[in-house]
Amino acid sequence: MRATLFALTFTALAAPAAGAPLLTFPVDCTLGDTCFIQQYMDHDPGPGFRDFKCNARSYNTHKGTDFAVPTARDAQAGVDILAAASGTVLGTRDGMADVWGGEINADAIKGRECGNGLVIDHGDGWQTQYCHMQNGSLAVKKGDLVQAGTVLGQIGMSGRTQFSHLHLSVRKDGAPIDPFAPDGAQCNAPITETLWDETPLFQAGGILDIGFADHVPEFTDIKMGVADRRLTARSNALVSFVYLFGGKAGDEVTLTFSGPDGFDVEQAYELPKSLAQFFRAVGKKRKSESWPVGSYVAKATLTRDGEILDTQQSTFQITQ
Repeated sequence: MRATLFALTFTALAAPAAGAPLLTFPVDCTLGDTCFIQQYMDHDPGPGFRDFKCNARSYNTHKGTDFAVPTARDAQAGVDILAAASGTVLGTRDGMADVWGGEINADAIKGRECGNGLVIDHGDGWQTQYCHMQNGSLAVKKGDLVQAGTVLGQIGMSGRTQFSHLHLSVRKDGAPIDPFAPDGAQCNAPITETLWDETPLFQAGGILDIGFADHVPEFTDIKMGVADRRLTARSNALVSFVYLFGGKAGDEVTLTFSGPDGFDVEQAYELPKSLAQFFRAVGKKRKSESWPVGSYVAKATLTRDGEILDTQQSTFQITQ
């Protein structure tokens, strides 16, 4: 049962330097509701990693921004990828299988880790690249002239990826540029210029989904969007799970799961390390003939440094 992601807004900042493309949001989704930003570009020149705010929302040598949907099932329903700016399609690739089950054959995709995708030339040395598109979804071809907002294809899981997303790279004369901080990360100063027409608000982390099952599900099933189960009075167990992203070492995840006739369970977890995506679960095994009829409520809270980062809840009914 999908929880609604936290609401986000966009911020207007100064326009980029002359000649640079002004980027629009590259996915047909609502940030903070039906999609989220999983990872940002890495600004650490060494073996470590840091995003443009000097936090850990990246990984070593990551050269783009990952716009993700909560589960593979969401991607399979069809989520359009849009041209971020006007230009000419330089080249495309299609026909690579989507790894919906998360099983990546590194040898089979060597040299094609981007998966299905394309490159758009915007002039003056500027290019954008779109990766991990769904097999068979490409809607443009080499040489096509596209406008900002043109549908290019759909989010998939082709190439080297463990979740359904668009990897967007921006380059100037072949060098990677972070559209959130084109002049580089400035840890102790606000960003005053970006390449966005409206800059998406930074996502520190949050809750993607709260679901229910009759056992603790496999993480692969949660990421696929197939972990939810219909629970009845005779289910062997009642389990609530929460799916999160952007976890930082020391974060606390609190899960409460309550229902009729004193059904109540609560658990708090502290993250021992930073995690890009993760889940936690609580529940009870059935010890009587049946579960009480009524409404069951699960609530999850993600707390960082004593402040609530996100909180969501979901419910289901057991009927006679």
